[in-house]
Amino acid sequence: SCPQQRCSFFCYRAVVVEEQKTWEEALEYCREHHDDLASVASETEMLLIQRELKKHNPAEHVWIGLHFFSLVGQAGWLWVDRQEMDYEAWDEGGKPACPDPRMECAAIQVTEGTEGVWGAHDCEEKLNFVCY
Repeated sequence: SCPQQRCSFFCYRAVVVEEQKTWEEALEYCREHHDDLASVASETEMLLIQRELKKHNPAEHVWIGLHFFSLVGQAGWLWVDRQEMDYEAWDEGGKPACPDPRMECAAIQVTEGTEGVWGAHDCEEKLNFVCY
């Protein structure tokens, strides 16, 4: 079993949850039943998640643990486990610098041809999600 802190991808275990939940509900579910909503620190982790997604039949997009935060004088995309965003896989529009307030949660595209690409989505949308 892996220690609590993040370790190499050999310990990384992506779990695809085929329940439709908002981003906040997905976060709560992952923290209750697993560890957290998935953070993607490398291309290797992204490939592991994609491999798991192919074993299931999730909706067009699935939540990951990335969201936009804004505080006085600070704003940006942040992983729920507070890890630095060293790896990015945004869609052709790129990382939204100042997204619409409803579009502050990130999801991975599952559609063939664009699988593994991230996009900003309405946090109230109900999607499947990936925990680790």
